[in-house]
Amino acid sequence: MVGARLPSGEFRALVDKCEAENPGVSVELLSGPYASTKEQVIASSAAGTMPDIVGLDGAWVYDFAKQGSIADLTALMAEYGYDDSELGGQVQVDGATYMIPVVNFAYPLFVNNTLLEEAGVTEIPSTRSEFADAAKKIKDTTGNPGWIYPLSLEQPSGIQNNVMSWVWASGGTMLKDGQPDLTNPDVASAMEFLQQLWDDGVTAPGAFTMKEQDMVEEFSNGRVGMMIDSLAHINMIRESNPDLDFSIAAVPAADDYTGERGMDVANWGIGVAENSDNKEEAWAIVSCLMSTDINSELSTMANAFPGNVNSEPDFGGADPLVEEAFTIFQAGYPENEFTGLPVAEELMRQFSQEFQKSLNGDQSMEDALANAQKAWEGEF
Repeated sequence: MVGARLPSGEFRALVDKCEAENPGVSVELLSGPYASTKEQVIASSAAGTMPDIVGLDGAWVYDFAKQGSIADLTALMAEYGYDDSELGGQVQVDGATYMIPVVNFAYPLFVNNTLLEEAGVTEIPSTRSEFADAAKKIKDTTGNPGWIYPLSLEQPSGIQNNVMSWVWASGGTMLKDGQPDLTNPDVASAMEFLQQLWDDGVTAPGAFTMKEQDMVEEFSNGRVGMMIDSLAHINMIRESNPDLDFSIAAVPAADDYTGERGMDVANWGIGVAENSDNKEEAWAIVSCLMSTDINSELSTMANAFPGNVNSEPDFGGADPLVEEAFTIFQAGYPENEFTGLPVAEELMRQFSQEFQKSLNGDQSMEDALANAQKAWEGEF
C-alpha cells in the first residue's frame, strides 16, 4: 500500500487494526513526501506494477482511470456487497468511482494576529474589501507583505488552493456542464481582485517561482500577514515557531455574497490497482479504513476532516484551531473542481502561465482568462 500522507507510526497502528479484522491479510506500508510519492505512483502505473492499494490525489484520478491502471471501485463495491451510503464523496470518471476520499485537508485563511494588531486591524477580514484593506495596512504599517501565495509552474497547485479558492468562497465555479468556463463573471471578479492586490504591492515577492512549502515557511517565520493553506500544516507551523500567534478563518467572500462558502479541500484518497491479484483483500482494507471508528481516528491524527459522513474527529487532544476549522467547514461546503478533471495539474499550469502574464502587465486579465479557456478546451 503506497501513498499515505499521515503520521507513519499512528497510521501503522490503524492498519494493524484492519489486519486484525481481516485474518490472513497483511499490509506493507510504503510512504513518503508528496512529490516522491507522486513519482512512484506514476512510474508504477506506467510499468503495470502499482501496489494493490494506492494513495491518490484527486488530480491524478482521471489519467490513471483512462490508462486502466486503477480499478473501477463501483464494480468492486457491487461485487463485495458494500453499502456506500456512508461515503462522503466518490471521485468518478465516466460515471464510475475510481477513488474514495479517506480524509479531506481543508484550506482556510491563516492570519498572523500580531501583524494584524500592529496594523490596527481589529477583526479578521471576512470580505474581499476587508481583506484588501487589511493587507494594505499590514504592508504600510509593518513593511511585511499583507498576503502570500505560490504560483510555481513546477508545482502549480497554488492555482487550485490559493487562486480558485477565492472563486469557490463566493459560491462560484470555473466549470459549466463539466466543461471549462473561465470567462464567467465569478472567475473574472476573483481574478481582478487578485490583480488589484498585486498592483497595490501587498503580495509577497517571488510568487511566480514560489512553492507551497516556501509560502508556509514565510508565514511560519512571521514575515507575512495572511495566506490560504492546508489545515494539515498547523502542527508544522507550531513546531517551527512556537511563539507565532495566528488564527484561521473562512476565505473572504465577495462583498455582496451572502450564501454558503465553498472551502477548498485536498483529498487523501484511496484506490485499488487494476493489476492487483488481491482485489478482495485490498477492498477489505479499504472498507475498514472507511469504517466510522477507524475513519474518525484517521481524521484526528491527520488534522483533517473525515471521508465517512458519520465519523467525527476527536478534538480532545487536538489543536483548538482544528475544531474551529471544523465549524467553519460545516458552515459551508467542500469544493475542489480540479478533482477528477483530465490532466488536472497541466490545467493548473496552463492557467498559471496566463495568470502570471496578467499580473506582470503583459496582457489584460480578460485576455488571460480567454487564453486559459482556449488552452483548457484543448485538453477536454
